[in-house]
Amino acid sequence: MSDLLNTLLDDARLWRGHRQFATIPDPEQTGFEALDNQLDGLGWPRGALSECLLDAPGIGELQLVLPLLRRVTTRKQTVFWVNPPLTPYAPALAREGVDLDQLIMVRADTRPDLLWTLENCLRSPVTGLVMAWPDTLAARDVRRLQLAAEAGHGSCILFQSRRQACQSSPAALRLALEPDHQLGLRIHVLKRRGGWPGQGCTLPLQARSGCVAQEGSALVIRGPWSGGPAPG
Repeated sequence: MSDLLNTLLDDARLWRGHRQFATIPDPEQTGFEALDNQLDGLGWPRGALSECLLDAPGIGELQLVLPLLRRVTTRKQTVFWVNPPLTPYAPALAREGVDLDQLIMVRADTRPDLLWTLENCLRSPVTGLVMAWPDTLAARDVRRLQLAAEAGHGSCILFQSRRQACQSSPAALRLALEPDHQLGLRIHVLKRRGGWPGQGCTLPLQARSGCVAQEGSALVIRGPWSGGPAPG
């Protein structure tokens, strides 16, 4: 019985309040020191879902995940983009050090097709990251995807409307994103596994991780991507 209890206590999915321990030996850090500090250094959870809630695309959400994109593709793992609202601008991604050969964009027209696509991408052993833009997902669908993420041990980020913030979710991490036209991107931590919510920070997206972003990086998320970049 004691062995079973010890096994449960060692599981990162069990919340232990102020005695929570980090059991992830190699955390998938965000690449932004201010945000990593708010997340106790655990960054994007592996084998779990993260949700980024925002009012509209193009406020800096892809710049937020650029360090993760770069790191995952450098490891030669596949990144799936499922139903992005616009077509990513490949030259800007390449300038940011993202390996374009590791990117796959998928369109799913129906809800069953979307769930099937996400579940199979998450379970695939070649997957390092799945990014998806679903309209809305029922709690049972999110739980289904959470199980698939656990099986594949990759990272998954769902970009959804901020209206979903009032709804409960089994996602391990939930971030509310707002643009700050002077400072960058405001992030409010709504939920994080193994810790308290309520923290927040503002990221200066043009100077992340102590270095200046390359010229044109903002165009990765501003578009119109299908016809080439527009002036910032």
